[in-house]
Amino acid sequence: MTARLRQMMQADIPSVLQIESVSFPTPWSSSLFYGEISRPTGRYWTVVESDGRLLGYAGLMEVAGEAHVLNLAVHPDFRKRGLGVALLGDLMRHALEDDVSRVTLEVRPSNSRAIALYERAGFELVGMRPNYYDDTGEDAMIMWTGDISQPPYPDTIRQLAEDGKRALAAFGGNVTQGTGAIEPSPRTSPVTILAIESSCDETAAAVMRDGRELLSSVVATQVDFHRRFGGVVPEIASRKHTEAVVGVVDEALDIAGITLDEVTALAVTQGPGLVGALVVGLAYAKGLSFATGLPLVGVNHLEGHIFANILADESVRPPLIALVVSGGHTSLVHLPDWGEYHTLGATLDDAAGEAFDKVAKVLGLGYPGGPVLSKLAEEGDSTAIGFPRAMMNTPDYDFSLSGLKTAVITYIRKEQEAGRPIDNADLAASFQAAVVDVQVAKSVRAALQYGVKTFCLAGGVAANPVLRERLRDALAAKGVRLSVPPLAFCTDNAAMIAAAAYHRFLNGESMGLDAEALPNLRLDA
Repeated sequence: MTARLRQMMQADIPSVLQIESVSFPTPWSSSLFYGEISRPTGRYWTVVESDGRLLGYAGLMEVAGEAHVLNLAVHPDFRKRGLGVALLGDLMRHALEDDVSRVTLEVRPSNSRAIALYERAGFELVGMRPNYYDDTGEDAMIMWTGDISQPPYPDTIRQLAEDGKRALAAFGGNVTQGTGAIEPSPRTSPVTILAIESSCDETAAAVMRDGRELLSSVVATQVDFHRRFGGVVPEIASRKHTEAVVGVVDEALDIAGITLDEVTALAVTQGPGLVGALVVGLAYAKGLSFATGLPLVGVNHLEGHIFANILADESVRPPLIALVVSGGHTSLVHLPDWGEYHTLGATLDDAAGEAFDKVAKVLGLGYPGGPVLSKLAEEGDSTAIGFPRAMMNTPDYDFSLSGLKTAVITYIRKEQEAGRPIDNADLAASFQAAVVDVQVAKSVRAALQYGVKTFCLAGGVAANPVLRERLRDALAAKGVRLSVPPLAFCTDNAAMIAAAAYHRFLNGESMGLDAEALPNLRLDA
């Protein structure tokens, strides 16, 4: 059995914290480590692992042509095997390749083994820092190298790196012996994510632990402010997000019973959506990230809607097909695996939710009209009016609803001109059937073509009972199971953003403080 070096990832931090806690009287916090890993430049962190278990780690900070060793630790069960030599050798090699002039560090005078290792690498004592260590009041030894680009340092560093390689190659022993603390455990090291969503007219925040356990979900809606205008006014939406975001985030933390010190990572919707609305949530999340050092994970809003399915159905797993239907989006997406998205088709004009709202507006049902129209349709005859099923039989998976919307408006005008009364319930039911028929037909065809056994319905229109029932029955007849989010998570919320961010976080994904809101962000970008 051999060991190997590689760069540290965010997913390693629970294991790093375990080693840190048994190695130092005053260990670093999780937020410090996450802050270090998320920095785009000026940091280099490396780990040594064997058999998938983390055995040690080390970090280097580079500033103005100099470098400082931030941390170096090997789990107590695996010391005296040359792993520390390998870690330090890797740090020094990196510094040399980055044209660093000098490397510095502090070490406890009582840590004779570490001192011997640093002297072996060419460090020399240059002074003391009195009362440097808070736990004991012990002084710190300040050790520096000379210019590592000049002899004898290059040869010393190469030799150190070679000795480290030999130690890794010769590493042996069962790494599962000892305390076992080096193996990451989500039970002892939970990943707690604070998520923010502000893509349209809901300001939302949620706290989630380990991608499943929802500790809080708070949503502040703006519907009453937009109702008088018959739709969302972007300028008003941005202003209301600014007014609400601080209180919503604070309430989410209060309900969860935690503080920011207990948060592992931050998540925020980066797009798509209204640019002004997105900017508010993203700016606040970046401010929290800057102030706390917590990593920031950007999430696609549509991805969040898909992940809403796992909030109540833990058995949902890729491969699957998802139909995302909301006020701004209608698309069929194939997920071979989490984080891998292939959009099979999308609306060429109006989204389903948008079409529902526009027809409801023509009927004088107010805003948002989709839920009201759907309720009205329950009293009508879905076969009363033969509205067109646009693109029903095309070989692609695209949708078009503008023609249907025009057909509804034309029908209303003709009936009014002829002096005939319009049965709003029949019209609503017939319109709804025309929308649902196309969506169900293309969804079933996609599920069969890609051979999936799980199909997810997502987005605000996923709350439509007729779409749910028709899709469930049609898929069941083909041996495909339908997963639908709870009604509370069909519309925009931050719990779904937290669920999606958890998987991105475990894959080591984060974004810098220069990240921008992307109103046209594609799911399969």
